[in-house]
Amino acid sequence: MRILGIDPGYAIVGYGVIDANNGAYRPLEYGAVTTAPNPDFGLRLKEIYEGMVQLLQEHRPQAAAVEKLFFINNKTTGIGVAEARGVILLALSQAGVPLYEYNPMQVKQAVTGYGKAQKHQVQEMTRRLLKLPGIPKPDDAADALAMAICHGQAAGSDLRRGLIQIKGGGPHVL
Repeated sequence: MRILGIDPGYAIVGYGVIDANNGAYRPLEYGAVTTAPNPDFGLRLKEIYEGMVQLLQEHRPQAAAVEKLFFINNKTTGIGVAEARGVILLALSQAGVPLYEYNPMQVKQAVTGYGKAQKHQVQEMTRRLLKLPGIPKPDDAADALAMAICHGQAAGSDLRRGLIQIKGGGPHVL
């Protein structure tokens, strides 16, 4: 399965494209769509949208994994990220790519086995799982690759594939 992982932002949108097959992962491309500061925020959103459309056309992913947003302190930055995320979701929808959302704890759990892992631990495990010579740069690309791996783990599970249904207190294979 070809998976596009996306770490949304408005200055930097990290992306990572992997092929996932039975728990093995092969990186195809990773990097970032970057935008320069501009008083016309709409132009930044346009650049993000166009970058996503280009990636989607080039790689034709079967699924996209995008980080769920949560706000801690800076709601102003959060609004900009939410707007950027909106144009990313629009590009995915127009391309017919199914969207899956994961929070940071789910990604950490999937990649390292520990939901409270530190950023450098997630980056190192991402590097190892993808057999890369170094930790992917920028950090946003590493985060996007981890997001794609998370979906690869979830998509390979019986629960995600819908093969198990919970009935009367226990799982049953359908």
